[in-house]
Amino acid sequence: QLQLVESGGGLVQPGGSLRLACAASGFNLDYRAIGWFRQAPGKEREGVSCIANGRTNYVDSVKGRFTIFIDNAKRTVYLEMNSLKPEDTAVYYCAARFGSMCDLVPALFGSWGQGTQVTVSS
Repeated sequence: QLQLVESGGGLVQPGGSLRLACAASGFNLDYRAIGWFRQAPGKEREGVSCIANGRTNYVDSVKGRFTIFIDNAKRTVYLEMNSLKPEDTAVYYCAARFGSMCDLVPALFGSWGQGTQVTVSS
């Protein structure tokens, strides 16, 4: 059974860093695109980053600050977040879809984790 479990969220001051982890089980990472999405209160869920077949994609607002990478041995996808801003505050979700397309469109991803809260505040 395909399962995604996020961890690593928390409270951090502006300018700080967090590393989110998405542990995958029940499927082969080689044939999936894994994406990170976020949803702030009152806002729609938006794509943050995606990785598939060694290629990555980022939404403009996080380019240069966030890095997505895979540890295949641990079957885990990480989102390294640096220079965090209050507007990065949201629940962060990881999601998976079959294939190698990395469009940051939530509706294209069929399997989701439960989410982890990230709060950036002084």
